[in-house]
Amino acid sequence: MQKAKEYLDLTDHDSEVVSQLDIAAHRVGDESCFYEAFALRGIRVDRVEPGLVVCTFKVPPRLTDRAGNFASGAIANLVDVVGNSTVYYLGRPMNVSVDMTISYVSKAKIDDELEITSKRLGERGRYLGTMVLLRNKATGEIIAEGRHSLFRSNVVPKL
Repeated sequence: MQKAKEYLDLTDHDSEVVSQLDIAAHRVGDESCFYEAFALRGIRVDRVEPGLVVCTFKVPPRLTDRAGNFASGAIANLVDVVGNSTVYYLGRPMNVSVDMTISYVSKAKIDDELEITSKRLGERGRYLGTMVLLRNKATGEIIAEGRHSLFRSNVVPKL
């Protein structure tokens, strides 16, 4: 238990990094928010086809762990967001993530450029499936592969 506590304790460096974050308050009706500015900034959509989305993403320092590796939670976030993009339709009910299974195959470092490919696997009723592959663009090495299940709710988001 003591080892876990020591691992989770913030170092002086961690505290300094957090104290330097500049987070503006979110206002109702404002199009941007902390989540978009922090986690999604930097995704570039390269290609969109029915059931396929290809993006590029450069690993920023803000989304890495203490060892400088692209954080597993940030990878899971990309699987969620990019996976949902292959089954999203403007004006239709929103999709809710039900399940994600992610295989973390290798590591990505700060400034590595990743290619993220998401494919729609299918739909049965209101249940949808996607597959997301993160690959190092320079080496072709697979970083992670995710399967993402979603459920189409009855709620149409307000625009």
